[in-house]
Amino acid sequence: MFEEKTIESKSIYEGKVVTLKVDKVQVHNGGQSSREIVVHPGGCAIVAVKDDKVILVRQFRKAIEQNILELPAGKLDPGEDPLECAVRELQEETGYIARNVKSLGSIYPTPGYSNEIIHLFYSDDLEPGEAHPDEHESIDIEKYSIDEVLDKVRKGEIRDGKTVAGILMSF
Repeated sequence: MFEEKTIESKSIYEGKVVTLKVDKVQVHNGGQSSREIVVHPGGCAIVAVKDDKVILVRQFRKAIEQNILELPAGKLDPGEDPLECAVRELQEETGYIARNVKSLGSIYPTPGYSNEIIHLFYSDDLEPGEAHPDEHESIDIEKYSIDEVLDKVRKGEIRDGKTVAGILMSF
């Protein structure tokens, strides 16, 4: 098993969501290299099903200049429990309140350059409520049957990694 030993670590950017650091590492053959790492607080996503329909959100993502379909999801606040984050984000983005939530596990969406971890959850025990998206979010709520969602994944119409993982881990 190979491992890289960190010789030096330098933070070169600290933003509201991410920090970028450059680590100097010793690699397996004794040489040195550098690694650019995006430090992220992690997040949560939830597969929410109501009346046999999967609740998804469509929103614009600047990094890819597209509107995409995603699971309701969001960033963990400092010290926040992942389950509480998933329930909070579902309610904020869709209005639904999740009960009897189960963990699907966690994924590392981009371990080649980021330490971000996303905790995935599932609930089909939902109570309707009122959405309260963040003031800077524009979200459309869309509902699809399980077969439609699986078809969208297979056809590449759903390409968001956490959403693909959550759907495939649920159905």
